[in-house]
Amino acid sequence: MNNFQELGLDEHILQALNDLGISKPTEIQQEAIPYLLSSTNDFIGLAQTGTGKTAAFGLPLLQLIEEDSNYCQAIVLSPTRELAQQISEGLKSFSKYSKKLKIECVYGGAPIMTQLRNLKSKPQVIVATPGRLVDLIKRKAVDVTKLRYLVLDEADEMLNMGFKEELNTILLQTPDEKSTWLFSATMPKLIRKIVADYMHNPHEISVKSGVEVNKNIAHQYMIVKVSDKLEAVKRFMDMEGDLYGVMFCRTKIDTQNIADELSRAGYAAEALHGDLSQNQRDLVMKKFKDHAINLLVATDVAARGIDVNDLTHVIHHKLPDELEFYTHRSGRTARAGKKGVSVALVSKAEQRRLGQIENILGIEFEKVLVPSGDAIVSKRIDSWSASIIAQEIKTNLPDGFRDKVHADLAELTKEELIDKLMTIEFNKLNLTDTRDLNSSAHSKSDRSDRSEGRGTRDRDGGGRSEERRSTRTSSSHVKFTINLGKIDSISKSDILSIISEVTGVAGADIGRIETQQKKTILEISKANSSDFTGKFTGFEFDNREIKVAEGGEFTEPKGGAREGRDSRGRGGRPDRRKSYGAKGGGSSKPRRR
Repeated sequence: MNNFQELGLDEHILQALNDLGISKPTEIQQEAIPYLLSSTNDFIGLAQTGTGKTAAFGLPLLQLIEEDSNYCQAIVLSPTRELAQQISEGLKSFSKYSKKLKIECVYGGAPIMTQLRNLKSKPQVIVATPGRLVDLIKRKAVDVTKLRYLVLDEADEMLNMGFKEELNTILLQTPDEKSTWLFSATMPKLIRKIVADYMHNPHEISVKSGVEVNKNIAHQYMIVKVSDKLEAVKRFMDMEGDLYGVMFCRTKIDTQNIADELSRAGYAAEALHGDLSQNQRDLVMKKFKDHAINLLVATDVAARGIDVNDLTHVIHHKLPDELEFYTHRSGRTARAGKKGVSVALVSKAEQRRLGQIENILGIEFEKVLVPSGDAIVSKRIDSWSASIIAQEIKTNLPDGFRDKVHADLAELTKEELIDKLMTIEFNKLNLTDTRDLNSSAHSKSDRSDRSEGRGTRDRDGGGRSEERRSTRTSSSHVKFTINLGKIDSISKSDILSIISEVTGVAGADIGRIETQQKKTILEISKANSSDFTGKFTGFEFDNREIKVAEGGEFTEPKGGAREGRDSRGRGGRPDRRKSYGAKGGGSSKPRRR
C-alpha cells in the first residue's frame, strides 16, 4: 500500500495528514491501521522507535472514537512526560478536523490541580504517564469504567523505568472487554507476563526499522548543561558565520521562548509553531527563504513540509524520543547532494540516548566542544580582517568626503584607528558570558542534568536525598523565602527545578527546603547567594510574579518529620522551561514577563 487512502481512514483524517505533508505510510502503519480499524481483538506491535508507531495506533484510535460521547473512551500510556506531550501533540494534529474530539495530556511534575480542571472538559482521549494516571484514578478524576481502548506505548521502556506496579493497577481497574494495544521495541519476560495476564489472544506483528539516514550528514554532539544550552547555541552561531539552519525544540512554548531570547540578543532567529496563524507562518517562511533569518526555531510538527535545499545545519535543542523525528530533523540538511551538519545539544543524562540512535540508525556521532569566547573572538577578527582585505575599492568615491574623513582621522595613529575599528567589531559580539561551558557540563554537582535523566518518571521518590539535605548545617548557607507554597500545588522538587532553571544553582548547593502554605523557606550556599534574589526578576509562576527575599524561619524542628513524600527523584520533575503560560489559565512553570 503506497498511500493512506488504501488503509480505510476517513476523509477528515486524510485531510489532516495531507496538511502535515505525510503521504506514504510506514510498514508498521500499513500492517496495524487496517487491522485495528476492523478488529476488536487485542494487538501487539513490535517495532523500533522511529518506525511511525504514534500514527500506527493514533490514526485508527481517533477514527474509532465516538466524538458525541463525552466520556473517557481511550487512554494512551507513555513512559515519559516528554513522549506523552509529543504523542498528544501528534494526536491533536491528526484530529484537527474533528471539532468535537477532546484530547488531554496528564503527567507528573506539573501541578495536579491544573490537570484536574482540564479533565472536567470530559476528554474522550487521555494521554498519560502511569504514575499520574493512577493518582488521578484514585482521586476519581478519571473514570476508566467505560474505557474501550488502552494503548501501551513503549511498553518495554515503561517496565525498564519501574512502572510495573502502576501498569498492573491500571490494567486491573480497566474493563476486561476493552481492546488493549501494546507497542514495544522488544518483548522481555515482563512484557510477555503482561500479555499472558491481561491480554486475550492478541494479534501480533513485527516490523524492522527501515529508517535510513542521508550519508552526507555529519552527526555531532556537544555535552552541555540544560541551563547553558541557549548560551551554547549563541556561541555556535557566532562561530559558524555562514550558518543557515533549523533548530528543533520539543514544544511550542520552548520554540517561542528560545527564538525570542535569541532575537533579543541580536541574532536573526524566529519561531515556527502551531500557534502561529497561516499569515504569520507564511511571513516567517518568506523571511527564512529570503535568508533574512539565519536560524528557524521550530517544532517537529510545524517543520513538516519545509522545502529548503541549502540548509547548512540542523540543531537539536533536545533529542526527540522518536527516531523518526531525528531522521526527519537531520534530513532537512544535506539535500540535493550537498553536505550538512546535525548537531545535538545533550546533557550528561542524554548521552545514553546517543548510543541508542547510533546502534539503530547505523551512524556515528562526533563529539565537538562548545566554542570558547577566545575562539569566537579569534574567528570573528580573522573574518573581519579578511573581509576588509577582500573589499574592492570604488574608484568613484567622492573626493570631498574622502578629504573630510582624512581630516577627521588625521590625529589618530594607525594603531589607534585599528583599535577603534576592532572595538566596534567586538561590540557586535554577545560574549557577556565567557564561562567554559564544556567544563561546567562535566560538573559532578550538576543536578539539572542528573534529574533530567531520572526525572521523566512521575512516581513519588524516597526521602533519602531530603534527609541528607536536612542534616546540613546552615553555617555555609543563607536562608531565602520564595512566595510559592502548598497553595500553588507545588512540591519541593518543583522548587528545586525552578531554582535550577532560573538561577542555574545545582542541587548540591541547596540546603534545607520547607514548603509552607503560602511560601517556601530554603537555604542556598553562600557561594551562590550574592545575586540569588535578583535572578528571579521578571519571572512569573501561574501568572503571578515570583518574589524572593533573604531571610525566613523554618517551622519544623531540624531532623523532624517531613510532610509526606515529595515527588523528587524518580519523576516528579516539573518541566524546567521558562514558559509563556498556558492558554486559558496559568502556567505550571516559571516564565518571563
